[in-house]
Amino acid sequence: MPRLQGSARLWITAALLLGTWALLHSLHHAEKIVARQPLSDLPHMLESWKGKDAPLQQSIVDAVGVTDYTNRVYLGAGGIPIQLYVGYYASQRAGDSIHSPKNCLPGSGWDPIRSEYATIPISARSQIVVNEYLIQRDLNKQLVFYWYQSGSRVIASEYSAKFWMVADAISRNRTDGTLVRIITPVVDGEANARVRLIEFTQVLVPQLKELLPN
Repeated sequence: MPRLQGSARLWITAALLLGTWALLHSLHHAEKIVARQPLSDLPHMLESWKGKDAPLQQSIVDAVGVTDYTNRVYLGAGGIPIQLYVGYYASQRAGDSIHSPKNCLPGSGWDPIRSEYATIPISARSQIVVNEYLIQRDLNKQLVFYWYQSGSRVIASEYSAKFWMVADAISRNRTDGTLVRIITPVVDGEANARVRLIEFTQVLVPQLKELLPN
């Protein structure tokens, strides 16, 4: 029975991706390209965290097909780094689409240990849900948070991100989207690493909402 359920999920996923591809390629009119600020405008000082740019190789930028990105290492008072990557895609119709970290990280030698969702309060009245991902290579562990963001909309699920991309293509004539990923080494315990990423996320999200188009 579990094997049948797994096969059903595989077919549903394939049908969803095929339907998404067919729909996006059937919309021939010019896509709306929205005004936005460059991601380089993200402050290098985020409260107690100080960031330093770590540009990616051009071959990597070309491979992922990103329109704009920022890749930085932030250091806080404790001296343990947080690596931030934000990749913005102005359009996902021509084959350039957001790559899930669940697919990219294992390809770079990191093995998944645990995957779940984390709920993070951003203000007294709002919270977001992101992916929490524990990875390991040799004896080194890292904790990862990642999510998909479009203006004020923060999405954890890849399937929900695809749904909203199609919905926006139909209703707003746009398929832009953003991947946000933060990583910190687990050198002081998983609990402390998690607190570190939560606190950084709480500072980061309001800043990204100012940069990303609504």
